[in-house]
Amino acid sequence: MAATYKDAGVDLDVYAESMSRLPRLMHRTFSPRVIPSDGGFAGLFRLDFAGRLFARNYSDPVLVSGTDGVGTKLKIAQTTGRHDTVGIDLVGMCVNDLLCTGAEPLFFLDYVAMGRDDPARLEQIVQGISDGCVAGDMALLGGETAIMPDMYGDDDYDLAGFAVGVVERKRLIDGHTVTAGDVVLGIASSGLHSNGFSLVRKVIKDAGLDWDASPDGLGGQTLADACLTPTRIYTPAIRAIQSQYRVKQVLHAIAHITGGGIEENLDRVLPSNVDAVIDAKAWPVPPVFQWLQQTGKVDTSEMRRVFNMGIGMALVVSDFYASSIANRLNETGFETHTIGRIQDGTGKVVYA
Repeated sequence: MAATYKDAGVDLDVYAESMSRLPRLMHRTFSPRVIPSDGGFAGLFRLDFAGRLFARNYSDPVLVSGTDGVGTKLKIAQTTGRHDTVGIDLVGMCVNDLLCTGAEPLFFLDYVAMGRDDPARLEQIVQGISDGCVAGDMALLGGETAIMPDMYGDDDYDLAGFAVGVVERKRLIDGHTVTAGDVVLGIASSGLHSNGFSLVRKVIKDAGLDWDASPDGLGGQTLADACLTPTRIYTPAIRAIQSQYRVKQVLHAIAHITGGGIEENLDRVLPSNVDAVIDAKAWPVPPVFQWLQQTGKVDTSEMRRVFNMGIGMALVVSDFYASSIANRLNETGFETHTIGRIQDGTGKVVYA
């Protein structure tokens, strides 16, 4: 018998069905800056646009790029059969990094690797990616779906994302303007986001709980609901500040709080002559973190190093504008707290 690709685990007819479900999920994210290229080998995007609504008139544009994944949070999605939110996580982990430079998000590419083709499951995953791109105001310009039997188990898959943005060089945010006296504002996270899930899964496994359990302390949520809450996307929050302050550069530094927590992410944007002093009592810690710490008997220092602890984005701003910026963010629907101050130091984050 002659060998076929299907015999090896890849059915090209099923793959064609999978691909047929994706264009509508891409098209809903397009702006007029996208040049249609369905069936092409690469996506096309105009950096500028002649129409009044989309014209940017760049003078010295800098392209900004980033890539990330979702990590072992995917194991929970695969175990529970809930695949419609991890795509939001994928976009969030990439676009939130772009925002830290002051960049405008432009477009996103995805890479999905699967052990076997499943059109319905792929559609759920890409629906989440599409939703994330809408929330992040960026076009889902293209991607790649790879079916790799033997490399992955039948029900396993992995995701990678790639985001591109642009910022005027004079508006680039890199932390060099941070000075003693500045204020650190923390914008609330939606929960765990996409970091620390190896520890999360260990705590839950050691406690002998399944994903449908609703332990005390989670407000009636199941563990699956709490853990699969998608990463918050902060494009509307940063855009609200940028649109309010079009001339004055009020954002001195921005840190996306991911693995490493506030300490290891905020210190990446601090000059070497200042410290950020953080008051851990300045914001409410979401129940999921409290439950994990108590159930797993995790040290506070470990919690702060692994998780965001309820702060998804930290902004360093001048004291003069801090109150108005916080008010603007709260009005936009992004709960914001004053969580720290900048003082003379050596470029470190310390807890008060």
